[in-house]
Amino acid sequence: MNQHEPRLTDKIVQHIKELIQKQKLEAGMRLPAERQLASELGCSRSILREAIQKLVGEGILSSRPGGGTYLCYEKQSWSEQRLVQPLKTLLEEDPCYRLDIIEARHTIEASTAWYAALRSTSEDKEKLIACFDATLKFKERDDPALAAQADVRFHLAIAEASHNLVLLQTMRGFFDLLQSSVQHSRQHMYTTPEIFAQLTEQHHELLQAILAADPERARCAAQRHLGFVHSTHKTQQEDQARKVRLTRLPDDTHAATREKKS
Repeated sequence: MNQHEPRLTDKIVQHIKELIQKQKLEAGMRLPAERQLASELGCSRSILREAIQKLVGEGILSSRPGGGTYLCYEKQSWSEQRLVQPLKTLLEEDPCYRLDIIEARHTIEASTAWYAALRSTSEDKEKLIACFDATLKFKERDDPALAAQADVRFHLAIAEASHNLVLLQTMRGFFDLLQSSVQHSRQHMYTTPEIFAQLTEQHHELLQAILAADPERARCAAQRHLGFVHSTHKTQQEDQARKVRLTRLPDDTHAATREKKS
């Protein structure tokens, strides 16, 4: 490394901070991919990595190997430390725990939707509309990671509009788990036009209920939406498991199956 590189790294660090402010990124949101970010900042990827590591050291960013770079919360919440981390471990060991995550969302988000309908301000409503519009925009871009992020932001915006600190902190603690859950759902559900249309309609109904200040309608909309996600995801998971089991059949069984078909 030459003597000019440290200064360049510090300059890129500042540019990243400005980018975060300009794009109004919030805690838990993902930065652009490394190649795109290096191009936007006009630097090499090696210098970008050094800058990111500095920001990771400052607690501003968190970097996940193969998983991107994210904006951190100012302080790691109790729920992230004591509740979410063990669940992350379980999810890594057994993906079937995704269904448990969806069930947890079902309970929590029925409450956040109820209180958001009661308490959301005009600013909250503007943000909810913008977040809903973003879910449509990212779908058009066909980027599953960004689409999942936009989806989670919509649901998290509802929690913010509830003005209930406990519910909001719980949702923030679940952010990574929710993103994993939603992204997995998108990869298996949102690529089907008919299913995506239903999910979009459900999001729209949830939004309209909150905008109309109708808490019971909002609660029911949240429950219907997550009930649909749960049942659809469970069906697809069972179908996938069935396909995997079929691949484990002995060769002679496969032959017999082919003979019956012929």
